Amino acid sequence: MNLAELKESLSQPKKIVITTHHKPDGDAMGSSLGLYNYLIQNGHHVQVITPTDYPIFLHWLPNNGEVIIYTEQEEQSKEFIAAADFIFCLDFNALSRINEMGEWVGASAAKKILIDHHLDPVDFDDFRHWRVSACSTAQLIYEFIADLMQEPELISKDVADCLYTGILTDSGSFKYPTTTAEVHLIVAELIKKGADNYRIHQLIYDNSSEDRLRFLGHCLSNRLEVFSEFNAALIWVSKADLEQFNILTGDTEGLVNYALSINGIRLAALIIERPDRVKLSLRSTGDFPANEICKKYFNGGGHRNAAGGASDDPFESVIQQFKNLLPTYKSLLLQ
Repeated sequence: MNLAELKESLSQPKKIVITTHHKPDGDAMGSSLGLYNYLIQNGHHVQVITPTDYPIFLHWLPNNGEVIIYTEQEEQSKEFIAAADFIFCLDFNALSRINEMGEWVGASAAKKILIDHHLDPVDFDDFRHWRVSACSTAQLIYEFIADLMQEPELISKDVADCLYTGILTDSGSFKYPTTTAEVHLIVAELIKKGADNYRIHQLIYDNSSEDRLRFLGHCLSNRLEVFSEFNAALIWVSKADLEQFNILTGDTEGLVNYALSINGIRLAALIIERPDRVKLSLRSTGDFPANEICKKYFNGGGHRNAAGGASDDPFESVIQQFKNLLPTYKSLLLQ
């Protein structure tokens, strides 16, 4: 399907499902609800379905109440997927990233539209707006609406709030190298359209529970290890830690960045003992390939400076495996 065919098809109301990766973050939900708030203006019947739950600090997004969660409404989700004319797949590059939903999305006769900025997308889509250099999928949604569909007038305040959220969070509050002059121009347009930048920042970053703040202090005091000889740092979190501080989805968001903020650190890891498996998040600076480590050793991947993975090995083994890798990358880490 080419762009002209897509525009022609979307010129009439369609049944559309929007989905994104499991444990959606600010970019995933900002992109999904930004696209939702755009499409409903053209009379489409749209349903956002997330594979899992997502952080409470994102529940303020416009029309968040219309989102259904696959793990909580499985049969209804399957019905929407089966009936869809189009399925928009946002902020993920393979159907495995949406867990069990991937089987149903793959089997659906709907046209699949991929909008994403991750490396090496799997070929499952009928139309693709993909660019790894984009700072966020929200940036690509803006381009989809304003440039590809040529409907910038439909970027309402609701759309703008959502897309600003996605760009803000995935650019690290505009500090990552992918935050180009073009990104700032897009953000300026979103603010002109009504995005309340101060309020959005407050809702996302100044909205912690007491438990989360005490958990942060615990992690920095008792779970942080610094390996100065490798310019690396690690924060590990056990299942008992999660239970002790009543940690909810999203409460560990950004934790790894505290380790990366230490002067001289080039690679930071966050390793969490989740109920089902061990999760790992890596952040790096410069040209250090965090994604290579995740892809090669931890069944994951991602961006060069921000990647993730998982393991079914015991928690302590995963921690030791990460530590054992540091000598292998010593020359890169000390550059």
